[in-house]
Amino acid sequence: MAVWLWWFWVLWGLRVAWGVGVNWGSLSSNPLPPAIVVNVLLANNVSKVKLDDADPLALEALSGTGIRVMVGIPNSMLKALNSSKLAASAWVHDNITRYQSKTGGVIIDGRGEANGGARMRSLRSIAIGDEPFLHIYKGQFQPYVVGAAINIQLALVKARLETRVKVVVPCNADAYLSNPSGLPSEGHFRPDLNSTMLQLLSFLSKNRSPFVINLYPFLNVYQNKSFPIDYAIFRPSSHHLKDGKSTYGNYLDQSIDTLITALSNLGFGKMEVLIGKIGWPTDGSRNATSANARAFLQGLKDHLKSKSGTPLRPNRTIVEEFYILSLLDENERKLINGGFERHWGVFTFDGQAKYQVDLGQGSRDLVNSKGVEYMSLKWCVVNNNKDISNVSAKVQEACAEADCTALLDGGSCFGLGWPGNASYAFNSYYQAWNQTSEGCNFDGLGLITTVDPSVGQCRFPVGLNESRAIASMCNMFLAAMLSAVAFYLISFVS
Repeated sequence: MAVWLWWFWVLWGLRVAWGVGVNWGSLSSNPLPPAIVVNVLLANNVSKVKLDDADPLALEALSGTGIRVMVGIPNSMLKALNSSKLAASAWVHDNITRYQSKTGGVIIDGRGEANGGARMRSLRSIAIGDEPFLHIYKGQFQPYVVGAAINIQLALVKARLETRVKVVVPCNADAYLSNPSGLPSEGHFRPDLNSTMLQLLSFLSKNRSPFVINLYPFLNVYQNKSFPIDYAIFRPSSHHLKDGKSTYGNYLDQSIDTLITALSNLGFGKMEVLIGKIGWPTDGSRNATSANARAFLQGLKDHLKSKSGTPLRPNRTIVEEFYILSLLDENERKLINGGFERHWGVFTFDGQAKYQVDLGQGSRDLVNSKGVEYMSLKWCVVNNNKDISNVSAKVQEACAEADCTALLDGGSCFGLGWPGNASYAFNSYYQAWNQTSEGCNFDGLGLITTVDPSVGQCRFPVGLNESRAIASMCNMFLAAMLSAVAFYLISFVS
């Protein structure tokens, strides 16, 4: 083997090992075409991506790019995968094996190793569920998680992919506690999870898989007004948490060490930790701003790359991988926690950077999406020539079906005032209805205009081209339906 080629593989492996990852979600009513999203990833040197599910269009677009991929399995599929090895084998075949088909040549996997060649250069992980132990689920998915993970692992062994693809289970931070003190030294898993967690940790340890945790520091600030934002956002702060001989200067270290203590209590204190979701929203609430998001992500990246470690794991890399929540805004995310849930993206829904942060592109500015096809430059606003004294009911109707979270207290459009906020609601609904005339009726209170009503930081969006979006959604629906039919037929007969 040529020396220069060997060094190329080593350097590639190092690049992939550290590179920033992003979550690419699918909860958008008007999604960007996958090819455009992948071009954004490549243009900004993003080396890892985590998918909510095994979207065939996303996987095809990522195929051959060298971007490391973690594929998700929805919680709704865990019961079937737990009960059927055939169903697990079918899922692995349809969503993993076919992207590993031989094409000749030498491809380098995520560790810098040569393998026999594959279409998907670095399809490296399968996430079993999405926070299946979340407390609000009340144990709905808990009985199926470990069994599903085992069956997927067996399917990987059968496909001879077990050394290349890891099986992980993303957990929300509510899986472990340190009540009532809040001290990391008193960390432990929730009592209702102890038995299941012991089984899961044994499985992860046996297969040398990391423990994946999702962290949302913003929630601490959002839910507790007295929580110091600087402590959450990696800024110098007067707030420090003293725990015996350990001192914590930021929330990340505190949370990671709480987890490490919980892992140690069950005999797995040396297990590698990976962050599956972490980020800061930019709209829909106070403190959800682009400035804070930039400070948080840059502080996070600098802190992790410094290898300063935590008090329980000093002078080492805290986590080998982390995935930012998220690449793009998603206007169909559930609002259980608040309006900010739809604004986690570093980029807007149409791929425009909201702020500058290093995702892998270094000192260059982030590269926006190219080739995006928008609908006509038309907006829907309140017709001031009509009696709008009773327009509130129509605003409520619009916001029940469209995204109005930017109007919430602290949001980018909160200060619009009346009737500007009503116009925002009308336009949001109008774009969601693909700019049809009926979408701007509102009993005659709506008016279609070609004059952009955006004001300051408050952007009145224009939707993406209808034909492109519909074609993309139809293809996704057809592929998902065919896969689901095969999956559930196998689950039924087994």
